[in-house]
Amino acid sequence: MEYRRLGRTGVWVSEIAFGCAHLGSKPADESDAIGLIHRALDLGINFFDTANIYVGGRSEEIVGKALKGVRDQIVLATKVRGRVGEGKNDEGLSRYHIIRQVDASLRRLQTDRIDLYQVHWWDANTPLDETLEALDDLVRAGKVLYIGCSNFAAWQWCKALWLSDKNGWARFETNQVRYSLLDRSIEAELVPLAGSEGLGILAYSPMGGGFLAKDPMPETPPVSWARARMDRQREGLTERERRIWRAVKELAQRHGRPLSHIALAWVLRLPVVSAAIVGATNLAQLEENASASGFRLSDEEIRWLERESEGTA
Repeated sequence: MEYRRLGRTGVWVSEIAFGCAHLGSKPADESDAIGLIHRALDLGINFFDTANIYVGGRSEEIVGKALKGVRDQIVLATKVRGRVGEGKNDEGLSRYHIIRQVDASLRRLQTDRIDLYQVHWWDANTPLDETLEALDDLVRAGKVLYIGCSNFAAWQWCKALWLSDKNGWARFETNQVRYSLLDRSIEAELVPLAGSEGLGILAYSPMGGGFLAKDPMPETPPVSWARARMDRQREGLTERERRIWRAVKELAQRHGRPLSHIALAWVLRLPVVSAAIVGATNLAQLEENASASGFRLSDEEIRWLERESEGTA
């Protein structure tokens, strides 16, 4: 397993991170999920990412159980922002919500600290300085070591950095965003910002929701947040999706590797990417994804994939 710095921090994380969003639901119920986490550790994965809303909190509970006795060997990340109840204040990034939820996450994770505490997405109803000051208080109290954001646009991340610098608060060291050959939208602004400021990108859905790991080519589009909300009526694949899949397949055959390795290597080509987050649901998937670590594409192959993935349609 290869390791990278978490943004500009002194922390080293496995370039393949284990995403725990599915733990606690079929097919990764509790016993299978704990087995996956233990196998991930054996494979050298030391970075685990979850959230307080994944499977109604069950994901955090399972991660906590699985990491007993090995907590100090891993970097543990979770998130806050999403709705956790029916009350008016049961979501968001207010001080009120954050302070309550960090304690709830600590209980479920059975730990005294969260290594990377991330705000799950932007909250337009809460002043950003309120959120950042509350998070800084958690860092000073030792409940949180580093903070990060998720799904932030470049201007939102930049504004947060400015406020942190102005007030001497802890800053968002990372931004967890969707990134793959299918979705390259972060390249215009987020990637240059990360490179300029020494920030880390945590890439989720690096295989396009699994689309770029399946062989033969799936007949239906990859399931994603964007597809579910913006393109509900389309059933077939676009020519661009077909073209990208074929390019990945060709390189996989050339190197004698699974498709997933090509997709992951392309994402990990960027130095600002601290880790690619994979969400394996069985041991075979996990072992395949972990073995992609260290595999690199040539500059010519990268340029070809970039040409094949140009456009949005």
